[in-house]
Amino acid sequence: MGRRPHHAKGHGRRVSEGGHGGRRDKTRVVTAGRREEWTRGIVNVPVWRASTILYESVAEMRAAGANTHHRLFYGRRGTPTQWSLADALTELEPGAEGTFLYCSGVAAIAAALLSVLVPGDEVLITDSSYDPTRSMATGLLNRFGIATRFYDPLIGAGIADLIGPATRAILLESPGSLTFEVMDVPAIVGVAKAHGLVTLLDNTWATPLLFPAIEKGIDLSILACTKYVAGHSDVMLGSVTAGPGHFAKLRDTSFQLGQVASADECWLGSRGLRTMAIRLAQHQASALKIAQWLSTRPEVAQVLHPALPSCPGHDHFVRDFKGSSGLFGFVLNGGSDAARAALLDGLELFGLGYSWGGFESLAIPVDPARYRTATTPDFAGPLVRLSIGLEDPDDLIADLDAGLARFRAGQTVALTP
Repeated sequence: MGRRPHHAKGHGRRVSEGGHGGRRDKTRVVTAGRREEWTRGIVNVPVWRASTILYESVAEMRAAGANTHHRLFYGRRGTPTQWSLADALTELEPGAEGTFLYCSGVAAIAAALLSVLVPGDEVLITDSSYDPTRSMATGLLNRFGIATRFYDPLIGAGIADLIGPATRAILLESPGSLTFEVMDVPAIVGVAKAHGLVTLLDNTWATPLLFPAIEKGIDLSILACTKYVAGHSDVMLGSVTAGPGHFAKLRDTSFQLGQVASADECWLGSRGLRTMAIRLAQHQASALKIAQWLSTRPEVAQVLHPALPSCPGHDHFVRDFKGSSGLFGFVLNGGSDAARAALLDGLELFGLGYSWGGFESLAIPVDPARYRTATTPDFAGPLVRLSIGLEDPDDLIADLDAGLARFRAGQTVALTP
């Protein structure tokens, strides 16, 4: 769907082979994927909706079937609307071979795993992984005869001790999207390469702008484009970007699964992508300000923000990342679930809802023990996850300040005989 073209074009200008031409990130998110043959003088690639494609002759029909890369064949194989976003995401990952798009981030994870695993294989998955990833491993993969071993997200090079004769792949998520451990990706990639294993990374938290996964040696980089790529809480979309030698199998597996992302969702994803760099900068600034404020509060035992020393794996973050996004957590200093609920229920600017990466701020209660098998986080109290949006951070702080007051009141009620 989105293999790197030999000569990608930006806004009416040819760039060097490889597509990114040495341009900086903020420029590439604006220019990537806008090839002249798709835009035809229009700034944005139009929405090409299609199922049936008509041909002038049998010979033309057969030729299209033999070569479906960036060539209309059947709607499920994509149109310029899908190809444009896929090419843009490929250009954001230096060294990548191509990108395939999916109807959701979970669909992207499934296709990526099934492209590298067969019955009898084993996959190692970080214990801090996204809950649907865990459910997929213990459900779908298990039914297909693929075994899973969960590992400590801070294991680093020690993962070598878990590799057995059936191990074929390692799935990472860094930071973990609930408990935010930052993994030693270079160490794990080094071990994987030494053993001939494929590495997959859920890179949704950082995006390629903050962590260029393919450049760091990851084989398959996965995004829930629903989050920061789209950025407006109105899209379901996923992607997998493949490093050298991995795109053909990913594409073939995805075709065989019948995976397709709609043209309308891809158009919205492309529109969101153009502002992703500037949105991420604001998410980062606001989240850091709020995280630092929370770290001063007596009601808070620990702030789980990768850019702060209180977060497990912080040293890896400092070494490997270009910046931080807007998703982090904090641990309350004792207290009950009811007191945490009082904090959350009265919030005015933070919506109570799943997902993240949109323009609006969100908050959810997190109970990580329900999702862990290899490790058991030892927190001083209940955990809250925040997705910081684009509101004024001082207004968000005021909302949280009132929430912490409700938390204190809830503790007092709980202690009253």
